[in-house]
Amino acid sequence: MPKGHAFTRFPSTHDTIISYGKGEGCTWNPIFLPYKAEYIESHYNQIDEATGRRFQLDNTLNPNSDRPNLKYEWNGHRRVWRWTKEKMQETHDTGRIVYTKSGMPRYKRYLDEMPGSPVTTVWTDIPPINSQAQERLGYPTQKPEALLERILKASSNEGDLVLDPFCGCGTTVQVAQRLNRRWIGIDITHLAIGLIKKRLSDAFGPEIKQTYDVIGEPTDYQGAAALAAEDKYQFQWWALGQVGARPADQKKGADRGIDGRLYFHDDDSGQSKQIIFSVKAGGVSVPQIRDLVGVLTREKAEIGVFLSFDPPTKPMLKEAAEAGFYKSTDGTTYPKLQILTIQQILDGRQPEYPLHRRDATFKKAPRSRPAAARNLTLPLLPSD
Repeated sequence: MPKGHAFTRFPSTHDTIISYGKGEGCTWNPIFLPYKAEYIESHYNQIDEATGRRFQLDNTLNPNSDRPNLKYEWNGHRRVWRWTKEKMQETHDTGRIVYTKSGMPRYKRYLDEMPGSPVTTVWTDIPPINSQAQERLGYPTQKPEALLERILKASSNEGDLVLDPFCGCGTTVQVAQRLNRRWIGIDITHLAIGLIKKRLSDAFGPEIKQTYDVIGEPTDYQGAAALAAEDKYQFQWWALGQVGARPADQKKGADRGIDGRLYFHDDDSGQSKQIIFSVKAGGVSVPQIRDLVGVLTREKAEIGVFLSFDPPTKPMLKEAAEAGFYKSTDGTTYPKLQILTIQQILDGRQPEYPLHRRDATFKKAPRSRPAAARNLTLPLLPSD
């Protein structure tokens, strides 16, 4: 879609990918696209009767006439040929030379030996991610996997190290993993890191977690405390990521009592049920629990979860218990308002809700073929 300015100049309809290389030995692998059907029909329209293979008859003359070493007589014609006389004889002996009525040699070029059409600087075969695309995860700057696959195949080989210093939702990381490259992905937000971790798990299975390290993410109580003291929003995003919830709004501002949401299904109707999350880095009190109960009523949510750094008081636990229970379609009951501390989350505890189809919160990344375990890194850099 053209990007404005149609009445003042030609609209901008393309981006530019800039390639940098250190020295002359940088990797570059040519990329080819399959020939179009009409090209095959017009250029490879002959069939080998013995093998059924498509071929065309190509020129055997050299485009450079100033090649004295390639000038000789062949089958009554003296020309500057494409190959040496020895190579011409070898090609003739293998049945790859066909002669015209005048005796001119023509080279028998088979379609299945050609790599295809070389990719140029204009790429029209990779569509953008539309609203119905299976790989769409809802991240505003998400790029198509096919785009990153082409870039990585052209500029690296299997086993090479790929760096994405602004990895966002992790398209480069996922494609590098699928193409058997080592990788490093960097982002400044726990929101992005949490999304990438889930994307990798969806694409390659939960066992992928054993093949990479996350640097800069809290792994214990002290680390969580430091993050809470440094940046309450980063702490909030990290805490929500630990329980599989989606932040209510990535912008810093009024949240109307909602820090995150998690959606689940407890039957096969396809109707999503909602869990509301409130995250507190400190200073917990009974009124906060009452406020969350009010939010559940307003949002018509089934369950509310209060995530706190500090342990709840007995009056808070009593207030939560008085909220009652959510009863799933199979008759199982779950506390309608649940309080979890960061320490409990670090110890492996999760919110209680129906297990039926737990993939409704984030759009699930398409499954990729498993890749061999390697030493990978997912750094989280501190923001300025």
